[in-house]
Amino acid sequence: MSFEEQPDFARQVADLNNYGQALNSCETVDEVVSLTLEAVSLLFDFTSTTFLEVRAGEPEIIESTDPSLSVGDRPSAVARTAVETGETTVETGDGARVSDDSGVRTALAVPATIVDDVVVVLVVRTTSNENMGDRYATPLEILASHAATAISNIRSHQELERARTDLEKRKEMIELYDRLLRHDLGNDLQVISGFADILADELDGEHERYAEKIHRAAESSSDLIQRVGDLVSTLEAEEEPEPRALGVVLGSVLDTIRSQYESLTIEFEPSAFDYRVYGGDLLDSVFQNILSNAAVHNDGDVTVTMYVEETPSTVTVGMADDGSGIPDEIRDELFEMGQKGPDSGGTGLGLGFVRALTESYGGSVSATDSESGGAEFKVTLPRV
Repeated sequence: MSFEEQPDFARQVADLNNYGQALNSCETVDEVVSLTLEAVSLLFDFTSTTFLEVRAGEPEIIESTDPSLSVGDRPSAVARTAVETGETTVETGDGARVSDDSGVRTALAVPATIVDDVVVVLVVRTTSNENMGDRYATPLEILASHAATAISNIRSHQELERARTDLEKRKEMIELYDRLLRHDLGNDLQVISGFADILADELDGEHERYAEKIHRAAESSSDLIQRVGDLVSTLEAEEEPEPRALGVVLGSVLDTIRSQYESLTIEFEPSAFDYRVYGGDLLDSVFQNILSNAAVHNDGDVTVTMYVEETPSTVTVGMADDGSGIPDEIRDELFEMGQKGPDSGGTGLGLGFVRALTESYGGSVSATDSESGGAEFKVTLPRV
């Protein structure tokens, strides 16, 4: 008999909805797990229930009413199959048992997905020979879906809070370095520049040229310190990440970029980027820096293909171009402040600024070679 044909179908649906509302109000993963196991014990009559959370594709036992299972134990084959297939899985006979003397005859593993990723798996076991899939799969899928949604929301909030904490610590270190650069090193460079200027007036020939080179190097370093200081001030003024419409931000950036660089063609489908992410007022600068680099650091016409990838907690914007690619000599330190290519006339702060901003939002940025031999950048942001 299927779930819908059960005489108490209406009552079970109401009970499941009530538990769903309660699960969405939970503030910790432990609360979600405890409430889910409570729901299973009150609504069904199983020998045991095991709650698994899936993180980075790996299922972990969080709690189980089976005395032979503990937190951290290797998940059973039926649970791993449910994770791999994303489908409810039934196992009977010896394969259903955790221990030989348990008397268990049937195991049912029910996965719940957010987007395309399995987040939660409920594994129930019984000593009955009945076809558990027909009767229990649907209500357990409903309950597991509520639990997965609750845990996904909790994990997203935790990641955002960690990002905010990291941001405050990073700001403190940046302020310290800024004071050291502007005050101590800045003063020393002024002295060097001043004395080099005096020497240039007093000397002639080759020695005069050396003094002028010292003067220019000191002035260039002072200018770089000023630029870094301005960047620090910008980062310090940035507010905490807030929900932003990703498609709107990208649309505005592309309007600006297309008006500035005629040699750049950007393939962009607005409807594919209909997401909300966490970011600050300078989120547009992240994409503007990367896209403008495709035009500035390549000769001739360049095409950038933009695409999107998602997980339950993040959205990744990919930008792949068909340009000349990333120079080998700067590949490993591409996002370091002051790093620039051999033929670049800039300060090298652009991509360092991109990384600092993205990480302050709780995200990340990476770069690889594109399939067409150019550069491919990925910006990952927390999803609302």
